[in-house]
Amino acid sequence: MHEAELELIGVAKRYGDTVAVRGVDLKIPAGAYCCLLGPSGCGKTTTLRMIAGHEVASAGDVVLGGRNVTGLPPAERGTAMMFQSYALFPHMSVVDNVAFALRVRGLKKRQRREEAMQRLELVEMTKYAIRRPAELSGGQQQRVALARALVTNPKVLLLDEPLSALDPALRLRMRAELKRLQHELGITFIHVTHSQDEALALSDLVVLMKDGHIEQSGTAREVFDTPKTAFVARFIGAHNVLTEAGRELSLRADKLDLVAPGAGRRTATVTSVEYQGHYVLVRLSGEDDLSAMVDETAMRAFPVHEGDTVGLAWDDGDVVPLGKPEADEGLKAA
Repeated sequence: MHEAELELIGVAKRYGDTVAVRGVDLKIPAGAYCCLLGPSGCGKTTTLRMIAGHEVASAGDVVLGGRNVTGLPPAERGTAMMFQSYALFPHMSVVDNVAFALRVRGLKKRQRREEAMQRLELVEMTKYAIRRPAELSGGQQQRVALARALVTNPKVLLLDEPLSALDPALRLRMRAELKRLQHELGITFIHVTHSQDEALALSDLVVLMKDGHIEQSGTAREVFDTPKTAFVARFIGAHNVLTEAGRELSLRADKLDLVAPGAGRRTATVTSVEYQGHYVLVRLSGEDDLSAMVDETAMRAFPVHEGDTVGLAWDDGDVVPLGKPEADEGLKAA
């Protein structure tokens, strides 16, 4: 399979007076696992559908492997899309579902069955080849949908919230499976999700969207450790946004220490104490609403309870100044 670089140049989508995507500029390296992350309505799925050709861009260009594919239908782009609903044909067997795209392309029955079985082997589903979708579990149906998307040898695989319908344990297993497949195939995966954990675990490139634009993009570590805006800090989770000396700052919850009143930089009231297994989550109200992730050793040394007044302490080296989203920076640079 061939690797390809995907580039979006000023891609926008309008529905009447509503702007769903606002001139997105994005370059995804060949063979990368990219997650488009953000809350409902941020434009991530619309962006994915414009890459696929299932939505027509109102402006801008989609360039795949150096070729402008903006005006091409989905089947001619070199992409394949795995839909959130899986969209399997209920009257067809598993192997026929996977082979269907090859049938449309005119391949002979023997060849399309061989290629379909190869993709089913890739996702460990060959023993279910003659079953119908209704006879499969949700996780098995997902594997079939994945095999069907891969049977056309796409340059880019597009996944629309592929894990959202699965239970938590299966979601973790399938997450690892997706990463394995992407490494094995060496093709570009673009995966839409609203789950921060999913994006951080899978991505070479995290693209966090808000209100139709890119708020921040970078490696998982870059986005988590150095959020650029208050929105990123709050959405990515485990971060506090606090104000000090007129500046807005981000501070990770595990870097906020609870101390005796008067011994810290400021005081706060404990509003809740939640046991989370490997740490205790303490929520606090004061000058800012904050939270602290306290390990069990620290909690035993300095136990706190709902209603307590505590001091808050942190190191200056652990705070990250917050600024403007990437979209604003791009306008400024232009």
